Amino acid sequence: MTNEEKQVTPIDDHLWVQDIKENTPVNDIYMVRVKKAGQAKTGSTFLSLTLSDKTGDIEARVWDNAEAFSALFREGDAIAVSGKAVLYRNQVQLTLTGLTPAKCDDPSIFLEATPNDPLGMIKELKVIVRGIKNPDMRDLINSFLSDHIFITRFREAPAAKNFHHSYIGGLLEHTLSVCRMVKQVCMEYPELDSDLLITGAFLHDIGKIREFTFEKVVDYSDEGRLLGHLVMGVLMLEEKLAMLKRFPAETALYLKHMILSHHGEYEFGSPKKPKFVEAFVLHFVDDLDAKINGIARIIAKDKTEGSWTEFNRMFERYLLKERIKPPADESAPQPPHVGRQGTLF
Repeated sequence: MTNEEKQVTPIDDHLWVQDIKENTPVNDIYMVRVKKAGQAKTGSTFLSLTLSDKTGDIEARVWDNAEAFSALFREGDAIAVSGKAVLYRNQVQLTLTGLTPAKCDDPSIFLEATPNDPLGMIKELKVIVRGIKNPDMRDLINSFLSDHIFITRFREAPAAKNFHHSYIGGLLEHTLSVCRMVKQVCMEYPELDSDLLITGAFLHDIGKIREFTFEKVVDYSDEGRLLGHLVMGVLMLEEKLAMLKRFPAETALYLKHMILSHHGEYEFGSPKKPKFVEAFVLHFVDDLDAKINGIARIIAKDKTEGSWTEFNRMFERYLLKERIKPPADESAPQPPHVGRQGTLF
């Protein structure tokens, strides 16, 4: 036992949580997501841990020298562990015989990342912005895209802690998807103000670059817990508006409303409900993209055998994982690939 930091294992050699089976020997580095002390029937203290990497979580127990080991680390730390995987109540968990604080310079071990190319997504987003006819709104978005500090965080930030797009680059991926979809909606409903909708789509979640921390694990910042991304988004918008000359006050008001109302209902965190049609559309499209991504992730991570997931508390139902598909007609023309993420099923 030592309090010296161990250097992280190269990612190519890492034993991923999803690959740990019963009787697997474990000697690798993981993130401490949860740390609790417990008392065994004998009266001795043990440690109950939840360890994680980007592929999932696994329970772990330290039965011997628990108090001494506990002093070496905190929740959110990376630790090098040694032990063995055992089966307990039909779940694989680790019995640890050793652990050491670890230094990790590669957050990709702990944080999942978007499968899409961030630079490619930024490029596509800029193409969409160039299509905005209103010069004030176009200049507003470009003031964000030309801000190095903003764009660095925007390119890396997750869109959520747990449910949808909760990985590095998730915010950019989600924002681009919402911008794409509102463009399509505007083609179907030409009476909508497409410039306002695209601008609102770009702005709706910008506060998340400050709401979340994501160095080794996705969590809320102090500012995120105290204010939330809706309020922070409006504050960030006001910062840019102060630097732009003669931006129309009415347009600024509409955009602030779209940011504040895009969750749709008070119980979902919006201080205002949508009050004009473009605000409604933004709420619906944002919710659709979040739910499709979230459902896909629930299904992908589900370990239940058979065609159904385990009961999902968020949706209050079981989700069907497999569906019967008709044979593909190879003679039919295939839609072009446009860089979207994989299909849901």
